Amino acid sequence: MSADEVLPKFGLLEVNDNPKGWGPYTLPERYRDMPYQPFSKDQRIGKVADWTGNIYQDKRYQNRYMSHLANSGGTQYTYYHEEDESSFVLVDTQKTQPRLNPRQRFQRINNAQRQRRERQRFSMAGATGLANQQLSKAQLRMKQQYQKKWLKQTRQNQEYQRRPQRAVNRESSVQVQESWKVLEELDFVRLSKLSVPLNIVTSGEDLYACGEMEYYDKTYDRVSTKSERKLQRVNRVIHTVTTTLDPVIRKLAKERKGNVFVTDSILATLMCCTRSHYSWDIVVQKLGDTLFFDKREGSDFDLLTVHETAADQTLDDSANGLNSAKNLALEATFINHNFSQQVLRNGDKKFSFDNKNPFVEDEEEEAEVASVGYRYRSWNLGGDKLNLVVRCEHDAVTQGPNEEVQFINIKALNEFDPRVPGAVDWRSKMDSQRGAVLAAELKNNAFKLAKWTVCSLLAGSDQLKLGYVSRVNPKDSSKHVILGTQQFKPNEFASQINLSMENCWGIFKCLVNTLMDRPNGKYLVLKDPNKQMIRLYDIPNNSFESDDEDEEGDDGQDEDDERDGDGSD
Repeated sequence: MSADEVLPKFGLLEVNDNPKGWGPYTLPERYRDMPYQPFSKDQRIGKVADWTGNIYQDKRYQNRYMSHLANSGGTQYTYYHEEDESSFVLVDTQKTQPRLNPRQRFQRINNAQRQRRERQRFSMAGATGLANQQLSKAQLRMKQQYQKKWLKQTRQNQEYQRRPQRAVNRESSVQVQESWKVLEELDFVRLSKLSVPLNIVTSGEDLYACGEMEYYDKTYDRVSTKSERKLQRVNRVIHTVTTTLDPVIRKLAKERKGNVFVTDSILATLMCCTRSHYSWDIVVQKLGDTLFFDKREGSDFDLLTVHETAADQTLDDSANGLNSAKNLALEATFINHNFSQQVLRNGDKKFSFDNKNPFVEDEEEEAEVASVGYRYRSWNLGGDKLNLVVRCEHDAVTQGPNEEVQFINIKALNEFDPRVPGAVDWRSKMDSQRGAVLAAELKNNAFKLAKWTVCSLLAGSDQLKLGYVSRVNPKDSSKHVILGTQQFKPNEFASQINLSMENCWGIFKCLVNTLMDRPNGKYLVLKDPNKQMIRLYDIPNNSFESDDEDEEGDDGQDEDDERDGDGSD
């Protein structure tokens, strides 16, 4: 250790002992002038940081350090949690409100809206009284009549909403026999998910064209509710020939132009089957690797449905009622046939294809045949084994902006009663809100409009012309007037009604593949009358014998004609 290092020095500590008690016995100089109060251990004292004084207004902390804690077994400095934190919980134990079902929720909304209307009505009662004093007697009478009419319509709507909706039991389009065997059941949920890309399905190729068409009269585009026109009866022959009775299709089948043959109406029904509610049936014959889709003779397949997809299906329960489904279908078909021929320029020049109408017989040459043009078109459904041939139709032609010929399809929508729930009064909405009229028709006749759109797309029509025809009197189904017309491009209209051709081709290809895997014979595609599905039946070859006999007789006659004429149609 060096001399420079200084060692610490420790002195004795001074201990002050108080022999008379505990604590200091002398008062240091620095604490001489400070106040001092003696105390003992059993006395309550304050804390270094006393937060319990009266300076704080929160009364929850007043008794936190009270001496009663010591009496209960604790010490003087024991801290006790009181009610301030007892309300703090991590789990929500409050009772949850029950969730309302849709009907109760809508009822609550309707009640709130009704109460709001009542408040508005009572708040405006004074102003209405003053306004009525300023009206003339005639104006006041008209206002009262309008109010009575509005109240009556409101009361009818309320009664309809309170009326219980009972299920409608529809009848099948054909009576199912016990000997028929069910091969497949295809529900609409699965069919709506099928899809075939449009780049796989080749574009339609024209194989044969025939018939002649008249030009559309553009003056009907200016028809309105103020300048309505009476629907006239046009006596013209309209052919609705099925597939196997078509001489052109037989000729194309012998030339092996395809192995699946069908008409546009049958094909459109199958493609749009997921939108249908009523029952329908289609007969399919398989001969080798060839399929023929036919409509059954004597069926109502060609009749147009009315109000098929509407929410209310209990329009007229009686079979012979004015607004029964059967009578409405006959009326709609009658309107459609006459409207499509009335809006043409009669006696003017016509547009003719290279070949004549194949369905005009000798005894019909003197009768006037309806304006129609047929196109037999071919599609390849993917692969070499599925070549589709379809007979498509055009109703008329018109001149385009550059004087070119455009093909159009003409169809008619009909109004039978504007007071039906879900319908729109055409005479009050046609000129100002035509979109609302079309939206109601898309809702009530979705299947029919989808079929018309598909037929226009298959035929390659440039326009789809829709006419609005209404009864003169809702209680008379024999007199009608034209209230307006509207035209669309088929592609744009298809997207507007949410119609996917990929799904349409997927449904038809699924059905064709199912039938191709079956042996030769006769099959029936039937839409279930009360369920959203179609069934495929295996039926005996002698089913619908009248159809077979007519086909056999026509086959022999056509074969003789082709031998004599060498098939030069």
